[in-house]
Amino acid sequence: MTILFILMNLVAFALIGLDKAYAKQGGWRIPEKTLFGAALLGGAVGGTAGMFFFQHKTRHWYFRYGFPALAAAQALGAGWLLAH
Repeated sequence: MTILFILMNLVAFALIGLDKAYAKQGGWRIPEKTLFGAALLGGAVGGTAGMFFFQHKTRHWYFRYGFPALAAAQALGAGWLLAH
């Protein structure tokens, strides 16, 4: 379970970075539903870190507040699972 959580966070972080690179080039973009999907599947911490590291999607309220809210919920859930 821990490995899956780490992997999903790395994937979400990488997707945000790739989307930022694609945005700079003006080419194909990663759909927002894909970015949120990675966050919902356990990658919200990595997605949030990537969002602020790459300074990408920070102007969209649903990313700016949604990703950190998901990250907090997932971190609390992970902490609860590790404690029990």
